[in-house]
Amino acid sequence: MNFDRKNAILDSKLHTQESQLLEIFAKDEAVVIFDIGACEGESSVRYSRIFEKSQIYTFEPIPKNYRIIESNIAEFEKSNQIHPFPVCLSNAVGEADFHISSGTPEEFKEKNVDWEFGNKSSSLLPPDKTLQTYDWIEFKEKITVPTIRLDGFMKEHSINQIDFVHLDVQGAELMVLDGAGELFGAIKNIWLEVEAVALYKGQPIKKDIEAYFQSRGYIKLIDTVNKVDGDQFWSKEEWITSRKGATWVNERKAEIRRQEKEREVPFFQQLRDKVQLRTRLKKMFS
Repeated sequence: MNFDRKNAILDSKLHTQESQLLEIFAKDEAVVIFDIGACEGESSVRYSRIFEKSQIYTFEPIPKNYRIIESNIAEFEKSNQIHPFPVCLSNAVGEADFHISSGTPEEFKEKNVDWEFGNKSSSLLPPDKTLQTYDWIEFKEKITVPTIRLDGFMKEHSINQIDFVHLDVQGAELMVLDGAGELFGAIKNIWLEVEAVALYKGQPIKKDIEAYFQSRGYIKLIDTVNKVDGDQFWSKEEWITSRKGATWVNERKAEIRRQEKEREVPFFQQLRDKVQLRTRLKKMFS
């Protein structure tokens, strides 16, 4: 990870989801991208540089972060592509409490780096196991933010389809997606952070996210979720099949199944070790 704001944008090494997008879309396509929970907007600028004909709608409710987004848009001269909005996408229109994160890992406290570590865990949801998993993160502030629905925004701005959603909302993923209502099917591809444990109170975890997408006809193309968290890339199966062909889709499904089986091995190994240990202890004390 390059802990420098400008270098994070200019780094030529593609991120996982960027490589996947370039496998699906050509660089000169006019893709429509929604960057939801954009934080400081680095991803928005990176997408605009990769897809120079793209239109990017960027959402970030924290005022300090939003000002940095505006600064990045100006510095990289992307006002014709990136359209920022200081609102929070959710499943309801109105206002909501927003829990602000802060903090710096111990190993970086004495280092002079142009990077804000703690502002990337803020959420509509209050923290749960976040504080146990990342002991340097703090939640000292709560603000009120305006909330809108995705379907309402799309109708207001005459957006009929979204090619790609980058969703980083710290446990509020299904609240945002539920806000798409009947227009959910207009979203072709979604990259989102997924937790295996509840880092925020009431958040959906991996099994919930997967059931949600599968029930709506989406297939998983990438899965990096470990024992705590990671990311997944989902694509609307009907659309990706028409785009890439049935052979490509079946190969990706097979690869995902292979990866899932590989991840199951350590779990069953741990289970077997526990059974063997319990058997040895019984023999010792019987």
